[in-house]
Amino acid sequence: MMARMTPDGRRVVKPFTGWHMTLILVAGFTVIIAVNVLMATFAVDTFGGIVVENSYVASQKFNGWLDEARREKALGWKLAVARRSDGRLAVTLTGAPADARLEAEARHPLGRLPDVPMAFARDADGLYVSDAVLPEGRWTLRLRVDDKGQLWRTERTVL
Repeated sequence: MMARMTPDGRRVVKPFTGWHMTLILVAGFTVIIAVNVLMATFAVDTFGGIVVENSYVASQKFNGWLDEARREKALGWKLAVARRSDGRLAVTLTGAPADARLEAEARHPLGRLPDVPMAFARDADGLYVSDAVLPEGRWTLRLRVDDKGQLWRTERTVL
């Protein structure tokens, strides 16, 4: 029941009708639908793309990937990445032979920026320094070290 006052001070009570309930339901569902559309828009706009092209094929290769990971771990190589003031990356690689070749691909986590392929050259201090400048922001760096056929791969987040 709804009450209101008349100009002469009398209280007038109006009954709660079906129209009132209809307005409440429509307003409530409008809010729910608007929030769902907003959240779905955010989800679609921030999804970077396909995780794997074909999940069945990926599942068939999974055990092979695990074997590769065990072989790579047995090498005992370790890696640390730092961003230099000039925007290039400096990588410290320990345990690997001095003539190992290092290359990487920087991927933007949300896929909004194109991938950045990177090659590395060893400097006088023994650090591997990238040839390309990595734009500011968060990147996933997929590194690959190759020493005469021995491969070692890892991923690092660069901020």
